[in-house]
Amino acid sequence: MKRLPYILAVFVGMVLAVSESACAPVPAPEKALKALIIDGQNNHAWKSTTPILKRILEDTKMFQVDVATAPSGKTDGFTPKFSDYDVVVSNYNGAEWPEATKSAFVEFVAKGGGFVSVHAANNSFPKWPEYNAMIGVGGWGGRNEKDGPYVRFRGGKIVRDEAKGNGGSHGAQHPFLVEIRDKEHPITKGLPEKWLHAQDELYDRLRGPARNLTVLATAYADPKKGGSGENEPQLMVIEYEKGRVFHTTLGHSDGAMKCVGFRTTFARGCEWAATGKVTQKAPEDFPNAEKVSMRP
Repeated sequence: MKRLPYILAVFVGMVLAVSESACAPVPAPEKALKALIIDGQNNHAWKSTTPILKRILEDTKMFQVDVATAPSGKTDGFTPKFSDYDVVVSNYNGAEWPEATKSAFVEFVAKGGGFVSVHAANNSFPKWPEYNAMIGVGGWGGRNEKDGPYVRFRGGKIVRDEAKGNGGSHGAQHPFLVEIRDKEHPITKGLPEKWLHAQDELYDRLRGPARNLTVLATAYADPKKGGSGENEPQLMVIEYEKGRVFHTTLGHSDGAMKCVGFRTTFARGCEWAATGKVTQKAPEDFPNAEKVSMRP
């Protein structure tokens, strides 16, 4: 009986410890990544595609997303504060930005900011050397052999093709097979080696400086559909000084952006551009080589 007070004291102490633990504040979630989507001018339907890009990022529960819409026509006064963000997504193809805005963007990426170029954003700014270095390869806008080589997958490896010719073309829209070429990069690691992308424009004959560029995935541009007959880069990453760039040629329309393959690679690409790593898992409904997978 002499041990009873001791036992009671130990019991009360345990209860208090459990109670304090239960009442302890729950650790705050990690700070959301801040993303800025640029739109406002594009030869594609940016008014319908930007909301999808925004929703894709917000659905990850990782991003806080803002949109900066450039005015139509001249872009005087268009001065987003890039430095407030972890990653900038371009859904823009239009007039040149003011010099101060261009300088601020270059500084943002060069100092380690993330940049993601979506589809026709690689048509933009053909005379802006720093931008072309960031995207690696681009199309249209008078681009040709003076701007750099074509980049293709031939004989099991990526090659630089110095042949003369215009930069940028595509055949008829159709579903096409995307093939992963770099299986170890954080963006593509764990994804099926081959997967069927929804109906889209398959960009081919892109050309540019292609410095510090890694091709993650390609697609065969079938001549029967008006393509080049080459395995053309569709997903790429580029190192630009301290910055990371993810370049996707996919996403011509809101329909193409509903492809789970597009959604997944875009979201993972944005996370990688912002942080240098990818924590998102491949979804169970990711497409395979035989079947397209779509979400509303």
